[in-house]
Amino acid sequence: MDVEDVMAIAAIFVFLPWIILHYITKWKTAATITTDDEALLEELYNLAKRLDERMDTVERLVASDNPGFSAARLVHDSEEDNQQLRELEQLIAEKKGMAK
Repeated sequence: MDVEDVMAIAAIFVFLPWIILHYITKWKTAATITTDDEALLEELYNLAKRLDERMDTVERLVASDNPGFSAARLVHDSEEDNQQLRELEQLIAEKKGMAK
């Protein structure tokens, strides 16, 4: 066997799988979010929920003071939005249940 044959065999059976496995490992570790990221996402969700409730209150106050007021956002109780929020709250509750 020549040196070239040995190098070709080594490249196929050693280096190629090593490179593939290396990048698969990098991909798997980069795809996860940290607990700090999860905490930040939950904090942002809670903030967005509070701000949405405040906007609803302001719109109701403006609508009660001004009968001609019509805001596109007054449909805040649409079923699509509420369903998405319920699903997200369910996921958060399941995650907290698993953590205990």
